[in-house]
Amino acid sequence: MLFRIIAAATAVALLMIAGCDKQKALPVAVAPAATRRADPSPNVTTSQTGGIVFRDRTAESQIRFTYRNDDEHSDFSILESLGGGVAIFDFDQDGRKDVFLPGGGLFGDRQTSGLPSSLFRQIADWRFVEVTGPTLIGPSRHYSHGAAVADCNEDGFDDVLITGFGGLTLYQNQGDGSFRDVTAESKLDDRLWSSSAAWGDFNGDGVLDLYVAHYGDWSFDKHPSCEGPAGHPRDVCPPRQFNGLPDLIYFGKGDGEFDDATAEAGLQPDGKGLGVVAADIDLDGDLDVYVCNDTVANFLYRNDGRGHFEDISLTSGTAFSDRGTPDGSMGVDVGDYNGDGLPDIWVTNYERENNALYRNLGNGIFRHVSQSMGISAIGAMYVGWGTRFIDADLDGDEDLFVSNSHVIRFPVDTPRFQRPLMLENTNGTRFVNVTERSGEYLSLTHAGRGVATGDLDGDGDEDIVVSHVNESAAVLSNESTPKRNWFVVRLIGTSSARSAIGARAVARIGDKSLTRQIRGGSSYLSTSDKSLHFGCDSAAQIDELTVTWISGGRLVLHNIPCNQVVTIVEPK
Repeated sequence: MLFRIIAAATAVALLMIAGCDKQKALPVAVAPAATRRADPSPNVTTSQTGGIVFRDRTAESQIRFTYRNDDEHSDFSILESLGGGVAIFDFDQDGRKDVFLPGGGLFGDRQTSGLPSSLFRQIADWRFVEVTGPTLIGPSRHYSHGAAVADCNEDGFDDVLITGFGGLTLYQNQGDGSFRDVTAESKLDDRLWSSSAAWGDFNGDGVLDLYVAHYGDWSFDKHPSCEGPAGHPRDVCPPRQFNGLPDLIYFGKGDGEFDDATAEAGLQPDGKGLGVVAADIDLDGDLDVYVCNDTVANFLYRNDGRGHFEDISLTSGTAFSDRGTPDGSMGVDVGDYNGDGLPDIWVTNYERENNALYRNLGNGIFRHVSQSMGISAIGAMYVGWGTRFIDADLDGDEDLFVSNSHVIRFPVDTPRFQRPLMLENTNGTRFVNVTERSGEYLSLTHAGRGVATGDLDGDGDEDIVVSHVNESAAVLSNESTPKRNWFVVRLIGTSSARSAIGARAVARIGDKSLTRQIRGGSSYLSTSDKSLHFGCDSAAQIDELTVTWISGGRLVLHNIPCNQVVTIVEPK
């Protein structure tokens, strides 16, 4: 049943509460913790209080796909290190979340080529069919890495941008179950080595723009040979062997074309970008950008509201580690881990470098709190990639998932294949490593890269899809216990861009306020579903929900029952 409520706030908004069979609030079966496990990773600790469990449903889902980097060609190229991402979105608007995976590429005689991407349509809970051929989205122009998804032409259907070595590819969703390659006509003419990308309206004109992160200046002409450890005459060269490349920003014109606005945006002339997130980090009503750079300082760009960015990385305290040195940063997300309403920044890093949690103190100042929040105690022997803030146990605070594996073929101090991490947030006071008891997938080692989250089975909690290198992608069902109440908000922009990136929802439940924001980019090479998820714990309702749009509009609703999905259209 679908019904409408007219709500009054700063303007009249349309509130649709969906109660169809895909949005159920029934308990789900709980899978027992896996007993099979790999050799333990270093410094793994466990919690005796958490109930976070993810069940591997890859076989059941029928998603059979492997990102290939062609390392068997034995080029030992840094290009093979990046891997691929994943996107979760409802491409056909049938109410079920679908999965898209870039394919990677091959090495030839001083040239590379792309392998096909794949799109999997969900036809029933945990059952997908591959529809790559009929949708025409499979062909890859380049050796691909990332998938950045948003409705860039405002027609109600999400489009897919693929990043990679040699350029971008934009597939426009035609709304009839097919996609069309519109890269040339959209004027997205970037030819540098792109990694992650983030959509967002950066200049405030209501049209989506695009931030593209670039990595290193590698080519077959700039391909040094680097010695491996004992017994291995060669290995992949480290990133310090290569110069960085400047990032790029396109402003959308509203007619399907984009203009290169890098110069007027004031971006730094170099960097080695891997992960990027667009969010309103200083809560001034526009989209800021944080970029993870590899072995050089990270960027935090503060937007002036017109698409001109000021680099406040150094003054904000987010450029370096707690030791004042640059990290090898890969994955990134923005969330409010301590419930104070301020967006905090989370970054995954290289081995011997702690993953970085930057607490937002307000006024553009952050504090590195990995030590005090228990993250440093996990150990620095992981190489972290895709990551997401996710309230896995629906208790109201945001936990953290991290995908790990080494970047080189013959690491000395840590294994090449590594466990992921599941970090349980204990009411904003500390993160506890509960990996070992969170399901069979998490007890085993993988070649992890991209991570995306979304509610794949409509039971109110977020599930996870992970892309690996030369290993089948994994589909993980969230079956955490006890099964708590939940609340999901879908936002659709009107004055703002339809994808509503940067919009923020604050749910007050008793004396707690939970803040969630739609982000552009985030994780690593990936796109998560843009619905905002709130764990209600044992509460039966949201006492007050406040939505703030990037256009400046604001809407306040009261006494909304939990265990439902609410779609809110921005008031004009």
